[in-house]
Amino acid sequence: MQTNAAYDHSALLAALHAAQRRAANSYFDQHILEDRDGGFISIDEGDYAALPQPLIDRIVHTIRRSLVDEM
Repeated sequence: MQTNAAYDHSALLAALHAAQRRAANSYFDQHILEDRDGGFISIDEGDYAALPQPLIDRIVHTIRRSLVDEM
């Protein structure tokens, strides 16, 4: 998952927990991205029309959405 030997494990866990909470009530996948400072952030795929390649390149983990809008 992480190729950099020095990373902020607590930031990874915080981003992971935030993404898990949002995914439980979302129609969109949640992504954990490595930021430029070695930390991590979570984003909601629904915030973007299509994820730009620079964001895709920084994804280290994805949590699938829980809600499905198909009838």
